[in-house]
Amino acid sequence: MTNLKVTEIKAFVPARDFALSRQFYQDLGFTLASDGGGVAYFHFGEVSFLLQDYYHDALAEHFMMHILVEDVAAWWAHVKDSQVASRYGVRVTEIVTQPWCMKDFCLYDPSGVLWRIAQNID
Repeated sequence: MTNLKVTEIKAFVPARDFALSRQFYQDLGFTLASDGGGVAYFHFGEVSFLLQDYYHDALAEHFMMHILVEDVAAWWAHVKDSQVASRYGVRVTEIVTQPWCMKDFCLYDPSGVLWRIAQNID
C-alpha cells in the first residue's frame, strides 16, 4: 500500500523588499527558522509559511493568507502592541463578526499581502 500521508502544506508568500518583509514577520512574532537562496522559512508554533524574494504586483495584490486562532482579540491586541502598523506603514482593520461564523481582522504586510486572522464562533 502506498503511503500518501501529508505532513504539512506551506504557501510561498511574495516579498517586494525581502529584507523588510523578513524583519516585519520577525517583529510580528514569527520565528525565522531558516533563510537562504531567496526563501525564508517562518513558523509560529505549529503553523508556517515560506517568504520568497519574489514580487509581482498582481500576485501580491491578490494573495491572501488565513490564520485560524483560538482568541482573535488576543491576536488583535498582539498586532497592535507590536506596532508593526506604524513602523511598516501597513493597515490593520478592526475585528468584525463575519456571516460565515467567524470573527476576524485583516493585516496587510509591507508587500500588500492580506493576512486574515480569524476565530470560529458558534
